[in-house]
Amino acid sequence: METSFLELKQKEVVNLCDGKRLGKVCDVVFSYPEGRVLGIVAPGGRGIRWGKADLFIELKNVTKIGVDVVLVEIRSAPNKQDKKKGKWGESLPPPPPEPSPVYRSDRRDYGEYE
Repeated sequence: METSFLELKQKEVVNLCDGKRLGKVCDVVFSYPEGRVLGIVAPGGRGIRWGKADLFIELKNVTKIGVDVVLVEIRSAPNKQDKKKGKWGESLPPPPPEPSPVYRSDRRDYGEYE
């Protein structure tokens, strides 16, 4: 199947691992002298500041290019937000340890008051 960049950039990119929509294809990366396609670029999640960080997807991770969608399989590391799943402590981090009591040597012992 042959497709042009104009047709490819109108297709939505969907990750099969988590079902997230990554946006539409915004670029194609290829090697210059050989003319080999290395992968595609899709807009990723939020980057530093207000811009979006582009996500490079290697060609080996592209599962299928359909009529209106590009299916990819990207296994990513868990985000910090994924650790906090529920309000009732399903996978929340453990509470901080209680501070150890501080004993001052200048205080009197209770036995001295009797």
